[in-house]
Amino acid sequence: QVQLVESGGGSVQSGGSLRLSCAGSSRYYMAWFRQAPGKDREGIAAIAPDGRPTYADSVKGRFSISQENAKNTLSLQMNSLTPDDTAMYYCAAHEYYAGLNPTYSYWGRGTQVTVSS
Repeated sequence: QVQLVESGGGSVQSGGSLRLSCAGSSRYYMAWFRQAPGKDREGIAAIAPDGRPTYADSVKGRFSISQENAKNTLSLQMNSLTPDDTAMYYCAAHEYYAGLNPTYSYWGRGTQVTVSS
């Protein structure tokens, strides 16, 4: 069992930046998801077994995922935010690599990101 705790959410104007962090475990494969009201949960960034990041098309070029194993921390740097990025953001972990599919075993409680125009 692993407990995941997200932080760093908040309100920002369009074009701004935020950095999310997730305290978790380096023993698991981890990823970031988001869910906007009335929409399905969307996988947005994950780190593959070879260490390469993978991103959803909706955030590619604007978001950057990183993992500090020594600190058991997963981060998500979000730049050029738009109102479409408004959502609850979740950190997830799984024993096996699941990419951007929402089949992860463990989930944090989420952190809200709100982008105003």
